[in-house]
Amino acid sequence: MLNYPAIDPVAISLGPLAIHWYGLMYVVGFVAAWWLGCRRASRLGLTRDDIGDLIFYAALGVVLGGRLGYVLFYGMDRLLENPLWIVQVWDGGMSFHGGLIGVLLAALWFARKKGLAFFTLTDFVAPLVPIGLGAGRLGNFINAELPGRITTLPWGMPFPGMGPEPRHPSALYEAALEGLVLFVVLWWVSAKPRARGLISGLFLVLYGVFRVSVEFVRLPDAHIGYIAFGWVTKGMLLTLPMILAGVGLMLWSRRQPTP
Repeated sequence: MLNYPAIDPVAISLGPLAIHWYGLMYVVGFVAAWWLGCRRASRLGLTRDDIGDLIFYAALGVVLGGRLGYVLFYGMDRLLENPLWIVQVWDGGMSFHGGLIGVLLAALWFARKKGLAFFTLTDFVAPLVPIGLGAGRLGNFINAELPGRITTLPWGMPFPGMGPEPRHPSALYEAALEGLVLFVVLWWVSAKPRARGLISGLFLVLYGVFRVSVEFVRLPDAHIGYIAFGWVTKGMLLTLPMILAGVGLMLWSRRQPTP
């Protein structure tokens, strides 16, 4: 059994201003996406300024979509009780699925602005995303969020406020799978020209498989619990359509030309 590392969620305190590690992880993700995007910008005939605009619009999609998604998917009861809760981002969380929808809308707008095919742009964007996903999960871990089920594995650890039983560090599992592994696979596969839609579909499938796998050892949100059978979670239900869409997109890509 390992001890849970007592990391202060506040990275920097400047008087009344507190900068949290979780917020810094978003910055890490956006900066990494910008840097990686600049390395491949010429593939789409884009400039560094274009990549900066793309990341800015995507960031808006992540933040607005992520918050709205969390409220709609996980917190409708609280929203009905207190409509102002929707802007109280310090009390609640962010939803990956909502953030994904926000990024897709931002990509649709940017693609139309630049005269790019939508899936050509999403194929470009997909490999830029995993580092941000992994960094976000590290932020969850520092905040002692996303605790796992009780385990006897040697790397289990007690979570603050949840008793002495060792639990799966499920946020670290997701950081490794959705962050590191997903990035390595997508960056390697996209190094060569691929049929339109293939990289986007591969992102959806791999993220979906990784997320559903970890959901088996991750505790559901306390106010929602399991949806069915004592093991099906809301995260699983939201992710399964992604896997199906990804498979469909990969099959569709087989009929598309390779640049």
